[in-house]
Amino acid sequence: MVSAVELFLAASPLLIAGILLVGFLWPATRAMPLAWIAALLVGYFVWENSALWLTGASITGVITALTILWIVFGALVLLYTLMQAGAIDVINQGFAAISDDRRVQIILLAFFLATFIEGAAGFGTPAAVVAPLLLALGFPALAAVVAALIGHIIAVTYGAVGTPIVIGIRDPLDGPPYIDRIMEGAPYAGLDEAAAVTQFSNDVAAWAATYHALVGFVMPLFAVGMVVYFFGDPDDRSLEPVKEIIPLALFAGIAFSIPYWASAWFITAEFPALIGSMVGGGITVALLRRGYLLPDDEWDFPPREEWPSHWVGTIEPGAEGVQANVETEDMGLLKAWSPYIILVLLLVVTRVSDQISGFITDADLGVTIGDVTIGMVLVWEDILGTGLTDSIDWVNVPGFWLLLSAIIAIPLFGMSGQQVKDAWGEAAEKIVSPFIALVFVIAMVEVMLSSGLPAVDPETFAGTAAFEQSMIEVLAVATAGALGSAYPFIASLIGALGAAMAGSNTVSNITFGGFQFTAAQELGISTQIIVGAQAVGGAIGNLVAIHNVVAALATVGLVGQEGRVMRLNLIPLFYYALMVGILTMLFSYILFPGLF
Repeated sequence: MVSAVELFLAASPLLIAGILLVGFLWPATRAMPLAWIAALLVGYFVWENSALWLTGASITGVITALTILWIVFGALVLLYTLMQAGAIDVINQGFAAISDDRRVQIILLAFFLATFIEGAAGFGTPAAVVAPLLLALGFPALAAVVAALIGHIIAVTYGAVGTPIVIGIRDPLDGPPYIDRIMEGAPYAGLDEAAAVTQFSNDVAAWAATYHALVGFVMPLFAVGMVVYFFGDPDDRSLEPVKEIIPLALFAGIAFSIPYWASAWFITAEFPALIGSMVGGGITVALLRRGYLLPDDEWDFPPREEWPSHWVGTIEPGAEGVQANVETEDMGLLKAWSPYIILVLLLVVTRVSDQISGFITDADLGVTIGDVTIGMVLVWEDILGTGLTDSIDWVNVPGFWLLLSAIIAIPLFGMSGQQVKDAWGEAAEKIVSPFIALVFVIAMVEVMLSSGLPAVDPETFAGTAAFEQSMIEVLAVATAGALGSAYPFIASLIGALGAAMAGSNTVSNITFGGFQFTAAQELGISTQIIVGAQAVGGAIGNLVAIHNVVAALATVGLVGQEGRVMRLNLIPLFYYALMVGILTMLFSYILFPGLF
């Protein structure tokens, strides 16, 4: 049994991260190294882990971070390749040509385009891409950022081709003590370890999609309402213009949510955002082109001279230079979308085909040098003699296929060497800050997760441990005990806190996924439902994640208005958290009380 002081010390790395990131608005590149050092100190002096063990745990965190960064780099290379080729402008023009009504443009760009980019790239990319596109159409900079951040939230749980689920849920739970507990559950009994944890993470993704579909289908309407109310006539705020767009907004939300939900339940955790945006967006655009659901009157912002100064930054709405200076007259929409279509096809084939999937994930195909295997999978066994092992499925994870799609796009668009160099250079430049932040935040989490004796076979444990439970498990048990049966109501808020601090749904899931799993078991309620709520919370926390807000504001020349954006976005965040909290209570105690 831990004391109150020991409990406080276990929470201290997370508290330090939260205070520095949220309270003092430090960048993660400065805050997370200090939080990692705090975790090391607590692990060494309080949990009595050996220095060798703490080093090994930190290395596993670095390996996990490199896996994420491989995906991020591929996503950014593909995105900037399309931007250099002018394909993003063509995609944007295709949406914008349908209607000049700002409400319709919010639904098409801030919802459908943003959710698609989130599904393909993730990591704050949608707002950073969509906000300047809206700005180019004549939106106030602040309105563009708010709309883009709200519009993509429903897709964040499955961003970057499922990274928050695959890396954030599946990988951290794929080992003691969680895998043993998962395999004790009736749905997973008889499966091998890899199959059991994969199925569990897919089930979590399916429940997360259920929350999102039931709560998030109104987000197109929410985004429109926020823009109309806060960026309409400054002297006469009203939601009256929203009424006319309700049929289109609700249709768009439902058209997205049905294929999104179905793909989460019946395909995999990697495609819901992509499938929802492509299918729902395609149906909605087709109806709009035929004149259905379009509002009778076009709504626009007040005249430019009436805008408050804080609406606009250093880049004027519709100004020259906002869009890429690339000749795109001969590029059709299908050609512009084709690299992303190729990406989806590659990902589907490599995951549906057992032969291909087995080949690219075969850890035995490679050359072994000491404890390291270099091949289709990069593996480091028995790290520093600690018994810890970690690996990178560098071909299987989406990063490889994102890069391949970007390479295919080069001849497809007839790009010059300079354009290719600029695209890859921009992606490399953008990866530096996430690299530093992710390495330290995940190293911190791995130290906290691995600090207790049950984390490994005690016979191979490199040192001793004062407690059987890790820091994360101690916090989970204490929180569950303090809140009791009310815990499910705040499960998503815990995930939101993690994402707000770290700026990442994936990192939030890595940090709190095990926490939520253990808390659910302590209370005797469904782990699938609670961890699913965590995955949803990690998505909605992106509404106020300082990293995402700063990145989006920077693209429209409005850095310095972070506080205004975060205050406005607290409105949809509280709505989402409240509704998910109610659903989690209903699912846990009334509708599905016997679920694992």
